[in-house]
This record gives sequence, C-alpha cells and structure tokens, in this order.
Amino acid sequence: MAINLPAIGASTEKSGHGRHEKLPSAAADLCSAAPGTVDLGSVDIGSVDIGSVDIGDFIGESFLFLGAGSTVLLQLAFPGVGHGVADHSSTLHRPMDRLRTTMTYVYAVTLGTPDERRAIVRMVNKAHVPVHSEPDGSGTTVPYNAFDPQLQLWVAATLYKNGATLYERFFGPLDDASAERLYQQSAVYGTALQVKPDQWPATREEFEAYWQHTLDTLEVDDKVRRYVHALLHGGDSPWIVRLGLPLNRFVTTGLLPQRVRDELELPWGPRDQRRFDRLMTTLPKAYRLVPRRVRWLPSSYYLWDMRRRLRGGRHLI
Repeated sequence: MAINLPAIGASTEKSGHGRHEKLPSAAADLCSAAPGTVDLGSVDIGSVDIGSVDIGDFIGESFLFLGAGSTVLLQLAFPGVGHGVADHSSTLHRPMDRLRTTMTYVYAVTLGTPDERRAIVRMVNKAHVPVHSEPDGSGTTVPYNAFDPQLQLWVAATLYKNGATLYERFFGPLDDASAERLYQQSAVYGTALQVKPDQWPATREEFEAYWQHTLDTLEVDDKVRRYVHALLHGGDSPWIVRLGLPLNRFVTTGLLPQRVRDELELPWGPRDQRRFDRLMTTLPKAYRLVPRRVRWLPSSYYLWDMRRRLRGGRHLI
C-alpha cells in the first residue's frame, strides 16, 4: 500500500537521543522560517529543556511514514470522511501522487513560510469544492462536505494523535510542557483550513475525551470497508512499492485501536500482537542510529519539490 493521508485535502482527487546532529542548512532554514517553530539547529533532543520540543523537531522525521497508513484508516473510519474519499479520491489509481500531495500539505502548514502555507491552503480549498455528497433518493446517503469543520477536525486529530504517539514510541515520553506545546501547535492541521481555533479542544484532557468518544462511535459500512481493503492491497502502486505491502499492512493494522480493526474487519490475534511488540521494541533503537540528516531526507525532498512546483507555476494538489 502506498501511504496516503487524505488530510481531508487529499480526499479530493482526490530526534533523537544521543549526539545532536544539525539538519542540512536548507531544511533548517525552512523550519526557522515557519511561524511557531524553533530553529532546529538549536535543539538537542537528547538533553531538552522543559518545553523545548517543538513540532518542527519531529514533523520531518521519517518514522511518521510508518504511521501514515493507520492515520488514513482512522480517518476513513469516520463516515463522512470515508465516503468522501471513496467517492472522490483517485488514490487507488495514483497512490504515489496522492502521497506527494498529502505530505506537501503536512510539511507546508508546519514547516513552510506563510506564503507557502497560503498557497497550499488555496489549492486544497479549490480541490475541495466538488467533494460533497449527492442525495440518491434512497435516504441512505451518508452526508459529507469537504468544507465541514467537523470532518476536518477529525482528520487533524488523527494527524496529531498518531504523530505524538509515534514520537514517544521512537524517542520516549515528552515532558508535560513539550507535550502541551506540540498539542497546541498541531491545531494548524485543521485551523489552516475551516476548523476554527475554538473548535480545537482547549486542553489535552478535552482532546482525549473527544478522541475516545469519537473512537467509541465510529461506524464503518461495506462501501468504506471495501475501499480500505483495496487500499491496503496497494491499488495501482508500482511493483517496487508492492514488495513492501505485507509489512505495511502488518504495521498499519498493529497501530490501530482494536475497535477500528474490528470495524474494518482486519484480523489481529495474540501472535500478531507479540510480533508487533517485538518490532516496535527493536525498530526505534535502530532508527535512532541513523543520522538525522538521513532521517529527514524525505521531508527535505517534499519541501524542495513544493518550492520547485511553486516557482514553475505547477499544481501542488
């Protein structure tokens, strides 16, 4: 499966512990120019001060790709999002392009300059115009509209929740001040679009209540379930991506709450859980041995590609 985050924008066509390493200068410049982020070159995650971990300290980490599949499936389990994507997305036919557009949105709103953020938001809003439900006369249509702040709030919530959870899996628990800072900054995933600031839960405790209530009430129908299973089997992914599909399905399923696995009819047993636990014990240790400049190469590439496209007047979404 190529990883696709329908942020809900993509639903249209659709640091480590140890010795500190500076980012390549281009990536550091991107982050220091972004509002609300710190200069990455000044942060040593291995010896952080209280409240010093910033969204810019991890958003470019490659481990986030590991959780992209589960983030997508959490989003699709929300009925309005799931039906909007199933009806309008080209992800199954253009998975790598959808990956590019989604990551462009994520990196632009967190690491981009104000002008870049405005550019990506304009393009996402334009792409969202046709994404709405059409009554079919049966009274059974799931209503949705890509401009619905409640749908965008859930998408933003999944981006924050999975990102923060993976950060702590790979680098250990955040201190309370840093966790709060990261939470407040993550509102931008939604507020860059139609989510109003006061719609983002004011505290992490309120967010957890919202998160749990939403998980408890998610319902997946056969239409979305079929789409999810097709997505997990890669759609029209290139052959080289298909080689990694079994591992991707395993990790994606492992990162999901059990209730969502049940709704999506994804089998998971005690043996799977033991294998997953072993993987998630070993992988972070190996990941932290990789130089930071290497771990950040994908985000640096997507940001470079975004700027190249903007300079050339080419589409981003």
